[in-house]
Amino acid sequence: MTQKDPGRIVRIAREPIELYQLLKLAELAASGGEAKFAIARGQVRVNGLVETRKRNKIRSGDLVEFAGERLQVAGPEAGVEVKP
Repeated sequence: MTQKDPGRIVRIAREPIELYQLLKLAELAASGGEAKFAIARGQVRVNGLVETRKRNKIRSGDLVEFAGERLQVAGPEAGVEVKP
């Protein structure tokens, strides 16, 4: 994956979504508890910064990195333009 690669696009049904819920939605965590544990340990980045707040509100356009994956969050509306 290159620096310009936005990663996998994850479309959320409504905004905002809590960080731990996004990790579950994207199937990067098997459970909410697993997601919360990873976040508390500082293993997740949001827009390039380590995020330890499991209920941090994630919105369309945010970039989440965890477990070697990059997630570009997109809103529910059709035709969302996602910028890297």
